[in-house]
Amino acid sequence: MPREARKKSKTGIYHIIWRGANRQEIFHDDEDWTKFLEILKKYKKNCELIIYTWCLMSNHVHLLIKEGNENISAAMKRIGVSYVGYYNWKYRTTGHLFQDRFKSEGVENRKYFLTVVRYIHQNPVKAGMVNQPAEWRWSSCRGYYGKSIYPKTLLDSDYVLKMFSDDIRVARKKFKEFNEARNNDKCLEDQVNQNRLTDIEARLEIKKLLGAMEIAQVKSLPKAKRNEVLQKVKGIDGLSLRQAARIFGVSLNLVFKA
Repeated sequence: MPREARKKSKTGIYHIIWRGANRQEIFHDDEDWTKFLEILKKYKKNCELIIYTWCLMSNHVHLLIKEGNENISAAMKRIGVSYVGYYNWKYRTTGHLFQDRFKSEGVENRKYFLTVVRYIHQNPVKAGMVNQPAEWRWSSCRGYYGKSIYPKTLLDSDYVLKMFSDDIRVARKKFKEFNEARNNDKCLEDQVNQNRLTDIEARLEIKKLLGAMEIAQVKSLPKAKRNEVLQKVKGIDGLSLRQAARIFGVSLNLVFKA
C-alpha cells in the first residue's frame, strides 16, 4: 500500500519530529549532539532554511523550520544522510538509524506557531529531564533568553521575539514568561500518539514481550540486561516512557537513558 503524501504547508513552516528507529538512541555523548547541530547549520545555509526552534533529545529531534530553496523532505534527507554517515563511521554500525519518515505538520498561523515554540522548548521539562527549559543545553531556548548557544548562527530568533516587542529586552522578558508558562499544549507528537495505551493494556503488552520474566524482576536485573529489556519495551506502540517507569517501578530518567 503506497504511503500517504506529505501534506504541504501553505506558509512553508513545519514542526518536525524525527525519531530513532524503534525509539533507539541517536545521540550518546556531547560529540553526537554537537555534530548534529553542525550538520543542521551546514544545510541551513545550503538549503536556505530558517530555523526558529530546536530541541534534541536522546532518541528524537524536534524542529520548527521554514523550508528554503528545496522542499522540506529533500532538505531533511540531506541532514539525515549526513548524520547517519557520521554515526555509522563513529560507532562502526550499519542499517537504519532514523525512522523511515519524519513526522511533520504545517504551522499555518501565529497562535499555533508560538504554541509549537513553547511545546518544543518544554519537551525536556515534560520528560522530567530538567526543571526549566533553559537548563537543557541541546535546545534553542537559551538563545531566546540572550544566552550563548552553539552554533551561534543557527537560531533565527528575530521573527519570534518581535511578536512580543520591538524592544529586545522587553521581548526576551515577555517571551520567557510565555515560554515557561504551565500549559496543556497539544502538538504533533500528541496527535501522532493519540492511541495511547491504558496502564492495563500496557502491562499486557509488556508481559507478552517479557515472556516468563515477571515485571517486578526487571528493575533488579544487571544494568546491561535491564537496559536491553527497557529498549525493547520502549518500542511498544502507544506506551509512554512515564507509563513504563511507573509499571516497572523505576525512575523516568532510567527509562529515558536505556
